Amino acid sequence: MKKTERVNLIMRYINNRAHFTIAEIQQEFKISRATAIRDINEIQAMGFPLTSELGRGGGYFVLQNQYLPAARFTPEELKAIFISFIASKNSQLPYLHNRRSITEKLIGIASQTQQDELIELNNILLFENTNPANPNLLELDDAAPAELNQLISLAVRDKHLRVTYEMNLGWPQLLDVYLLHIFNSNAKWLVEVYDFDTDEFRYLPVEMLRDSAISKQEMKWTEQEILDKKLLRAREANLVVKLDTIGIQRYKRMHPPGIILSLTGMFQSSGTFNVQLDVADNEALAYYADWLLFLGKGVEYVRIPDELRVILEERLAALRFN
Repeated sequence: MKKTERVNLIMRYINNRAHFTIAEIQQEFKISRATAIRDINEIQAMGFPLTSELGRGGGYFVLQNQYLPAARFTPEELKAIFISFIASKNSQLPYLHNRRSITEKLIGIASQTQQDELIELNNILLFENTNPANPNLLELDDAAPAELNQLISLAVRDKHLRVTYEMNLGWPQLLDVYLLHIFNSNAKWLVEVYDFDTDEFRYLPVEMLRDSAISKQEMKWTEQEILDKKLLRAREANLVVKLDTIGIQRYKRMHPPGIILSLTGMFQSSGTFNVQLDVADNEALAYYADWLLFLGKGVEYVRIPDELRVILEERLAALRFN
């Protein structure tokens, strides 16, 4: 975390407390005592109303009636927040059980006129996954996997994790990983990790993870070294594809997990992605062949394994014959 970002977070943290100690700041932000003291001194230098008190029960006090001003939103900002919030209904969100309380708080900070407008927005705007017969219905069957909340809570503190991966019921694997991203793809939550034991980058379904915890092992590589490994493997990818507008639209409808599309061209009218395929995995090659054909005729292959090219040519020949 950058120093400026950390100082701002500490400022918000202490703004909500009448009293705090250096030890509390250390524990909350996982920093050393010296760093905590430097940050507090910097916050005081910016004019934040703090006073210190020595002794066993001492610490820092925020002067009464001199807290940071409460956040105030313009009507347009409030609408933007509310629309973004209702657009995420039934989208397998983490912390789903907090939705009702968040909605009430958003409505609560609005004026009566704004409340009426927000309620009307909720009635007239329908987004994907919303039940049109009952827009307020929350489909709890679409709730995110239970492990997702735990992963997020851990990852904001430490990305070096120990996870149990149960690919097949009754056959758990204990993995020592470095978490890179948590993302939703094709309505499923996945976690991108670097597996220290296999030296591989993997995409694991969150629903198959159990008992996530911060790892107690020493990291074999630094974060920068792991990112360098990922960049190098992306450059060595054996499948590099360019898409046109139709290909991009179809890509958004369906794509294998872990593929990141880089949009290029004016108005994002073209895009590129790269994949490292295991050419010995016939099932994966067959899947990619079908998917690439689905993307349309505007697909351009910058680099493609011979094994995949043969399957594509066979598929196209069969289509022409039929």
